[in-house]
Amino acid sequence: MKIGIVNDMPLAVEALRRALAARHDYDVLWVAQDGEQAVDFCAAQRPDIVLMDLVMPNIDGIEATRRIMARAPCAILIVTVDVGANAWRVYEAMGAGALDAVDTPSLSGPDAHRSIATLIAKIDRIGALVKERHAPGAAAAAGIARVTNRDTPLVAIGASAGGPAALATLLAGLPKDFNAAVVIVQHVDAAFAAGMADWLNQQSALPVRIAREGDRPQAGLALLAGTDDHLHLKLPDALGYTRVPEETPYRPSVDVFFHSVVARWPARAIGVLLTGMGRDGAIGLKAMRTKGYHTIAQDEATSAVYGMPKAAAALGAAVAILPLPRIAAALAAAASAQ
Repeated sequence: MKIGIVNDMPLAVEALRRALAARHDYDVLWVAQDGEQAVDFCAAQRPDIVLMDLVMPNIDGIEATRRIMARAPCAILIVTVDVGANAWRVYEAMGAGALDAVDTPSLSGPDAHRSIATLIAKIDRIGALVKERHAPGAAAAAGIARVTNRDTPLVAIGASAGGPAALATLLAGLPKDFNAAVVIVQHVDAAFAAGMADWLNQQSALPVRIAREGDRPQAGLALLAGTDDHLHLKLPDALGYTRVPEETPYRPSVDVFFHSVVARWPARAIGVLLTGMGRDGAIGLKAMRTKGYHTIAQDEATSAVYGMPKAAAALGAAVAILPLPRIAAALAAAASAQ
């Protein structure tokens, strides 16, 4: 795997080099000392993954991520000192297209081994996602349940890279009296899910919180998947979490949730697939359309990463392909339709 490092601190660069040296399949392609240099390096020699610091001179990690995704898209992992203290910046970087975040590994001390192992695990997970993105895939649609228009409609939303910002825009555009339940599956580490729910809640017209085991989707409330396990409808009116399938690089998986909606939701549903790397959610969205649900995919022009919605468009999974600013109004109209 070819890796680019973006960090202006020599000690941090050395810590990353030592951590990566343990793996013979890792190759440090280049080291950029600021965000502006990183954008140029990605355009000239695109790596498989970029390890991006947040705080740097000239262009910071958030703006560098945004420019890289626009000019030379590749997988970006935020690696910075104290991710927890920089949570808001992490969410902004994820909104710009970063996939995950982790603390800069330690060179020594009791936490050195653990911090290195955590970094390597994150890189491997993203590496599997990048590899899977190029592989042919198929999944069987789940079983069919009877639909009744008398009950609360469900809006099922999937997102990945670029998702936080897209979700904030979409949720801010929904009316306070929105008469559908909303459940969101965003590819995000469990460590950041609760903070992301709080962040989205401050920008949403609807209350947003983490989905808990046994929660029942309800009108006017947005529930966000909150663990590395897959959120699904375990009963027609109750959410749950499952480890299966364990082999998928997407955690939590949009496809798993969409298929559970097809199998168990007893009322109308609307599927939405937003910006993201890979193909997760495309097959599930196709299953939703096949059942007769209304389905929407974000368009290329407004997607930070046109991967997941592109795959959905290629499958004919989306009834409508819309720019992000128009999706909230489309959902309001679809939820109100009988």
